[in-house]
Amino acid sequence: MKNKNIFFVGTTASNLYLFRKDFIVSCINKGYQVYALVSEYDDTWLEKIKSLGAVVITYELSRSGLNPFHDLKTLFQLKKIFSTYQPDIVFSFFTKPVIYGSLAGRLSRVPKIIGMIEGLGSPFTEHPSGQSLKMKIVQFFQVSLYRIVFPFIDQIIFLNDDDPKDLIISKKIYHRKNAIHVLGGIGLKLEDYPYSPCDISKPITFVIVARLLVEKGIYEYLAAAKIVKEKYPEACFKVIGGLDTQNPSSLTQDELDIVIHSGIIEYVGFTNNIAEELSNSSVFVLPSYREGVPRSTQEAMATGRPVITTDVPGCRETVVDGVNGFLVPRWDYRALASKMCYFIENPEQVNLMGAESFRIAQEKFDAQKVNEKLMKIIGLNK
Repeated sequence: MKNKNIFFVGTTASNLYLFRKDFIVSCINKGYQVYALVSEYDDTWLEKIKSLGAVVITYELSRSGLNPFHDLKTLFQLKKIFSTYQPDIVFSFFTKPVIYGSLAGRLSRVPKIIGMIEGLGSPFTEHPSGQSLKMKIVQFFQVSLYRIVFPFIDQIIFLNDDDPKDLIISKKIYHRKNAIHVLGGIGLKLEDYPYSPCDISKPITFVIVARLLVEKGIYEYLAAAKIVKEKYPEACFKVIGGLDTQNPSSLTQDELDIVIHSGIIEYVGFTNNIAEELSNSSVFVLPSYREGVPRSTQEAMATGRPVITTDVPGCRETVVDGVNGFLVPRWDYRALASKMCYFIENPEQVNLMGAESFRIAQEKFDAQKVNEKLMKIIGLNK
């Protein structure tokens, strides 16, 4: 009797490896043959995925494009792949893969179809200036497509309690009975992010780990850093993450160059040594406008770092205000600066709150616990 096949449909190979490797290995250990479908890749990340024991298949997907003909091409390409390999389970992540992967699975008569919505993204994210017409149009089409696919998805998984309310309940999208689940974060292998107390005898270092996008709060982080730097020149502000040239809300290269030359921040860029960078920092900051449950915050918590983040969906799942950090109103860089100053003025709180972050990470974000919960949701623990 052959092993059952489970197909993971994602986007970038690096994302699939970094955020799904533990679950891929768990599925393989359960006796499943894992196929990983990715649309953005290089040989290095493809080899990393293969090293886990998965079979890698590449396909074409325009992650942020709005061309319906390109999306139809993706749909039929996925249908052809599924018809050829006849998977037992199709498990898709993120908006477009969930929509087109699930639809292709339905057309190919795949026995079980799973979708994970890891955050509602830009179309559902409020900005201080209001939502653009383009995002309103994108939201309309996304919701319309969700109305088509949700009724035949066996399990629809969200990471926080707000997303199903804002999408399914608010938009009145029909779905199967008992199909909706809240996972609470994809989790991480805690030993990859070892706990280490901060040396508070040194100047306090703040760090943000994110793509440099408007909705990640990069402008609020820079504005708050400027305020704090004027009051406490010794404070350090690190920025870890790259520009996203495909995203219109990304910081531009010129803007980044100006702020680097100003001396306000230390720009690290993209790095594979996140754990080391976090251990060399004091306080993690993510002033995001909306998240699923941010992986970067979970990593910081595992290393024992207090967190300053916004009181918005996804972010509020990571902080107990005043216990392991602070929640600040979205878009409010002055409130953000105030909480940064608190840690500079009360450095002993860095390790006290950081220890609470570590405790919460062990309780909520241990990949082994999360994967067991995910296995139960999609029925792989039987």
